[in-house]
Amino acid sequence: MKYVFWSVVLSALLTACGGSSSGGSSDDGSADGDTTPSLATKTALGESLFEDVNLSANRSQSCSTCHDPQRAFTDGRTDSSGAVRAASLGDDGTSLGDRNAPTVTYASFSPAFSSGTRSRFNSQQDDYEGYLGGQFHDGRASDLAAQAGGPPLNPIEMGMADKASVVSRLLENSDYVAAFEYLYGDGIFDDTDAAYEAMRDAIGTYEATDEFATFDSEYDRFLAGDESVQYKFIAGKAGTGKSLFFSQQFTNCATCHQLNTQGSRTETFSGYEYHNIGVPENSELRTANSAARALAGVDSSDAYVDTGLQNNNSAVTEDSGKGKFKVPTLRNVAVTGPYMHNGVFEDLDTVIRFYDHYLTGSANTINPETGVAWADPEIADNIAYTELQDGSLLTDDDIDALVCFLRTLTDARYEDLLPDDGLCD
Repeated sequence: MKYVFWSVVLSALLTACGGSSSGGSSDDGSADGDTTPSLATKTALGESLFEDVNLSANRSQSCSTCHDPQRAFTDGRTDSSGAVRAASLGDDGTSLGDRNAPTVTYASFSPAFSSGTRSRFNSQQDDYEGYLGGQFHDGRASDLAAQAGGPPLNPIEMGMADKASVVSRLLENSDYVAAFEYLYGDGIFDDTDAAYEAMRDAIGTYEATDEFATFDSEYDRFLAGDESVQYKFIAGKAGTGKSLFFSQQFTNCATCHQLNTQGSRTETFSGYEYHNIGVPENSELRTANSAARALAGVDSSDAYVDTGLQNNNSAVTEDSGKGKFKVPTLRNVAVTGPYMHNGVFEDLDTVIRFYDHYLTGSANTINPETGVAWADPEIADNIAYTELQDGSLLTDDDIDALVCFLRTLTDARYEDLLPDDGLCD
């Protein structure tokens, strides 16, 4: 890893020049010490932990298994038919979750979970008031460090029995021991909870680095004046899609998916609001994970309903949270399908037609992936009709243009993952 390499080089140079590796602290929180370990910063330690399969029960799964750096930090593993799974397979090889693994790219921009208000841009709707931010689809983790502590202890994910079991795996690695003591203090392993918190902190620190938020997509390059992409936004379909996306009159996209004033160089394309948009149950996934739970001896009742924010976030008890999920970033959305919190839709085209079907007179009454009418919402309460029924009906050309614009939000290193279908030529 580059961080480890430069740390070793720096240490060698200081020694050769008569310098010392002690007497200072790193920019990301490293502590004073007499020797410099191989993992000398929280970032370097966090990256190693993120990639470490030994932190799962069967030593087969790491954070990067479900958040693959080669796939915009989402889970690209496929099922027997070759399709990307709607939910991740657990460390035990049989367990399936009920939700799609969200991208970690740009996750650091989600504010800590809270209740508040936010200004909306390019929208005919009033400013938003309600729950905001957090990590996971339901915001149950306030920040990245809190999120990082969940999967190792989840029985259908990494499957470790408890924090002590995780810490014992850390103690197996002498590089970890040296790094934890250097960064968090000599007595860090005397307290299991403190050691586990330190692990969470290191992973969260890594996930907040620029590696996860490069802001170098074609859209970003357009904003920066890169002449090589100007034509796409001036005369191409992506330009039409951009105009539609930011329009107050023709679409409702910006209402929930615009964080800053138009043209911002740090736009994440999510306001981090919570809404129930009437997503149907992913019945195929629900059947599969019920079977997986039965194999694992876990309750596999078909009566399970995912009520989102209300069901999983202990900070939300009122019925107004029922069925609501966090608005995701649209950064890298073209290469991180399947879509919605439960992966029920495979294509962006389908997602846009699903939104359009809420408008009176919409021609998009059929789900193109099933060939039948859209299934009923899993949760019929609290559907955001005010936002969903805003805007004008979309033509097929409009939908293609929006897809093409969304493709331009792909980080440069993932552009080779975009479909080579000629749609946006």
